[in-house]
Amino acid sequence: MAASTPDTAPAAPRVKRDRTHYLYIAVIVAVALGIGVGLIWPDAAVELKPLGTGFVNLIKMMISPIIFCTIVLGIGSVRKAAKVGAVGGIALGYFLVMSLVALAIGLVVGNVLHPGDGLHLTNALKATGHDQVSADALPPVDFVLSIIPTTFVSAFTEGQVLQTLLVALLAGFALQAMGSAGQPVLRGIEHIQRLVFRILSMVMWAAPIGAFGAIAAVVGSAGIDALKSLAVLMLGFYVTCFLFVFVVLGALLRIVAGLNVFSLFKYLAREFLLILSTSSSESALPRLIAKMEHLGVSRPVVGITVPTGYSFNLDGTMIYMTMASLYIADALGTPMSVGEQIPLLLFLLLASKGAAGVSGAGLATLAGGLQSHKPALVDGVGLIVGIDRFMSEARALTNFAGNAVATVLVGTWTKEIDTVRVRRVLAGELPFDETTLLDEGGAEAKEVPEPREDGEKELAKA
Repeated sequence: MAASTPDTAPAAPRVKRDRTHYLYIAVIVAVALGIGVGLIWPDAAVELKPLGTGFVNLIKMMISPIIFCTIVLGIGSVRKAAKVGAVGGIALGYFLVMSLVALAIGLVVGNVLHPGDGLHLTNALKATGHDQVSADALPPVDFVLSIIPTTFVSAFTEGQVLQTLLVALLAGFALQAMGSAGQPVLRGIEHIQRLVFRILSMVMWAAPIGAFGAIAAVVGSAGIDALKSLAVLMLGFYVTCFLFVFVVLGALLRIVAGLNVFSLFKYLAREFLLILSTSSSESALPRLIAKMEHLGVSRPVVGITVPTGYSFNLDGTMIYMTMASLYIADALGTPMSVGEQIPLLLFLLLASKGAAGVSGAGLATLAGGLQSHKPALVDGVGLIVGIDRFMSEARALTNFAGNAVATVLVGTWTKEIDTVRVRRVLAGELPFDETTLLDEGGAEAKEVPEPREDGEKELAKA
């Protein structure tokens, strides 16, 4: 009987199958079924709206703890506070410039198309427009004061992203000042972050149900007839968003970071699908944070740029407000001159910051801004209520794309990005771990880096 050879090579470890692949196939199927149900049984489809709302609320539940952990870990591991200030300053400057660019593009397209010509406004539509004026949109001074939470804990319980951002910044700077004494706290927060991401990965399995309910309710409530009369506005808006993302943002990404925008969006394909099915960019916020860190952008850049961008870098919303304002003015038979358009749009640029975090912020901000600056146009907001949900999908996709590109650009400008890792990730050599929303290797493979004098920190290793 032959003796066994002791030096036989061990069998290769079995590769884990990515079962989340089936999850996103299920989302696509659910969207198709939702459209079918909305067209065939519109009344019943409208009643399915709570399914979509419930799923989005589950995602929102996770946003505050994820933002807190990400920012605290990023800032706490950088010695010099000036490094964090530089990242925030560059990000805010970029957001302002891109918001103005988005407004300008919407202004040009709206003046070329004139999609509101020839429409008629009923009294019922006037009342609907006034109903959209939200009391939640705050004037600039009150908006700044609202960033300060009532208590340290209320920043998490009230779901205000900017309040969470403020508390996280304070905690991060405090741990940064503590030096080595703060390391045990940072390690504890890192474990909490992993727990939160694990919970999020469990919640994601409800995505097909949420997508089915959300799409069915939208199609059932709007129907085909409502879309025909507004098809020009919708098509013009979609084309404008497409050109902004792939021409403007794509050119910036290529020039500054040397990356192909299609490669980046392919890496974020599942997030785009999630936003398309839920019509909410917030549903992909936690995944964008995790994926940007995995891509090779440092934690301070991701932790500051992404949450801030979700309130201040709303490119899709800027385009929407520009085109919708011109559409309403034309529909009411009171077209605005360029001299009237520019002050209104600059006012809406500021008003959009005061409505950050408001549910349905695009329509609510538009109505509130028009009420404050040009009240006569509020009557016409009712014209676009029927298709706002369809346009909100393009808004959300554009906002998400803008924040993803912004994170890479800010990381490049601040030299807080591992370009070699970025190219390996986009080439598929370093896959993202969908089961935990964290890098391969688990908690044991990563340690909280010690603070360094030069403000740099090691990026996660492959």
